[in-house]
Amino acid sequence: MTASAPGRVLTQHALTGAWLSHALPVGDLEYGDELNGPGTLTGTLAPRLVSQSPTLLDPGTTLIYVEVDDQIRWGGLVWDVRPKGDVFTIEAAGWSSYLMKRFDLDGQCGGRGPWTYTDRCQVVRDIWAYAQSIPDGDLGVVVDATTSTSTIGTPAERFNSNWWDGKPLGDMVDELVSAEASPDYTCTTAWNTARTAPVRRIRLGWPRLGARRTDITFESGVNILDDPEVPFSGDEYAQVVIGLGDGDGSARKRQVSAVRNGRLRLEHTQDFAQVKTNDTLAKLTAAEHSRRMVLGSVDQITIRNTSSAPFGSWQVGDDVYTRVRNPWVNYTGWRRITGWTIRPDAEGGPQAVIDLKPADAYKYGGV
Repeated sequence: MTASAPGRVLTQHALTGAWLSHALPVGDLEYGDELNGPGTLTGTLAPRLVSQSPTLLDPGTTLIYVEVDDQIRWGGLVWDVRPKGDVFTIEAAGWSSYLMKRFDLDGQCGGRGPWTYTDRCQVVRDIWAYAQSIPDGDLGVVVDATTSTSTIGTPAERFNSNWWDGKPLGDMVDELVSAEASPDYTCTTAWNTARTAPVRRIRLGWPRLGARRTDITFESGVNILDDPEVPFSGDEYAQVVIGLGDGDGSARKRQVSAVRNGRLRLEHTQDFAQVKTNDTLAKLTAAEHSRRMVLGSVDQITIRNTSSAPFGSWQVGDDVYTRVRNPWVNYTGWRRITGWTIRPDAEGGPQAVIDLKPADAYKYGGV
């Protein structure tokens, strides 16, 4: 982050809470959130600063935040710091990335499972509660109390967490939110009321995160920069999707979603090896089938900071009315934000890269 860029980068020790830096001079800064994922941060530092203060960015135990206009816009864990040419590169990821480095050593998350007809939101909370109950494992993450009617596990196929599976806790969370009719989550950070400590949070949304936004728009010639790439790829198209779940050989779970539509038959196999239940596998396969039946899609745009959609006004999960007009594309419709990356140091002024997907007919809750 350059001196002229608004905001600052702060770092903190994960266990002690001690502040390591209140204004870390990070260059080439990029950061953003993600739907059902941790989101990422990247940047660079001068080697001199790292060599003089080696504990300033200790990978795996340093928390990093981006504050803009006195509000924390992003927070996460530093995972990688390495020399690259004449700079040190930084890579960080949001709070849920921590669960990819944690495992169930006791089985059933310390007796919280197995789960039968259990709200998926509750299982997410159980996983985090177990992870943070272990000594030196408390990241101070708060998980929303949101409830849903989306359940997992049946008497015939209980949702288990077996210590011998050797599966990261993060993979369990991914399975819980991967079905079409499952809750959403994202990682957020904000100052507490007294502005003395960051609140690290997993936001759960049911029936979904976000809202249908009528107050902001993405539009060519207004806030969309350049011409978005819209791929038309036969390699990505398929009328038949075969979803493969947990198991080996002939015992492996399989679901097929197919349609005939007058085109040459194209098939695609999707690996869902972590999925152990047939109902979840069927929903995932159908969703992948729906995605692969579309040729050409506005999946990413780059916008500048304008009154049409000011940075900070939208969040992961929001539906935003989008108009893309150029010699190749004439698209108008609702698109759902599945991720975003802010580039405060971009040439010509701050930019945001927005990842999009079709805004389906979701129900909207009060989240």
